[in-house]
Amino acid sequence: MKKLYIVLIKPHTLLGSAARKISGYEYTHIAVSLDSSLTDFISFSRRRHYQPFDAGFMHEKRDFYAYGKYRYFKAKIFRIDITDEIFTCVNKFIINCENDSELVFNLLSMVTMPVFHGINIYKAYNCMSFSAKILQLSGVNLSKPFYRYSIKDIDKLLDGKCVFEGKIPRIPSAEYKAYMKKSTFCEYIKTMLGLSAELIGRLVKKNDRKSIKGAT
Repeated sequence: MKKLYIVLIKPHTLLGSAARKISGYEYTHIAVSLDSSLTDFISFSRRRHYQPFDAGFMHEKRDFYAYGKYRYFKAKIFRIDITDEIFTCVNKFIINCENDSELVFNLLSMVTMPVFHGINIYKAYNCMSFSAKILQLSGVNLSKPFYRYSIKDIDKLLDGKCVFEGKIPRIPSAEYKAYMKKSTFCEYIKTMLGLSAELIGRLVKKNDRKSIKGAT
């Protein structure tokens, strides 16, 4: 048997702080870990701390969540026991995500989640849909499509499987310096417009294909 960890995270970010004030729920990020050391967190997230629109598949480290002056971050950890066969399937999916250059960050679904409860876009994930997809592959029964799960939904789904909730200490990583590299205002705007255009374009193509199919 293998162990899979689903980690709800309370990161020290401005967006996270704003989301907590609006929702009243403290965890604003979610990731997957395949090892008990919990030093590698797999998710769809920003690639740089100061550039939220430069986002996609990520291997995140503890000092991405507890950066600068912070020495801890709060987390809630769930452990799921899976067979070697399922573990191989999950790991294969993760490797495919890592190597698929077409995958993008589903920002549109994330920001509209409270209203539309998830939008499925071609080859696009965010931290919530990616984690829910991993759970689906792990054999966890989902009562709705994976892309419709919020972090709070996953918290409820895994009730009874929590093995830890509390502060996790920061550990320095080799990736920290690149992650904390600041970007210019022009880079910020360029990545924001580029990601938005890509997502809307994929959504329009999907609707066009549905229209053509319905007309035939």
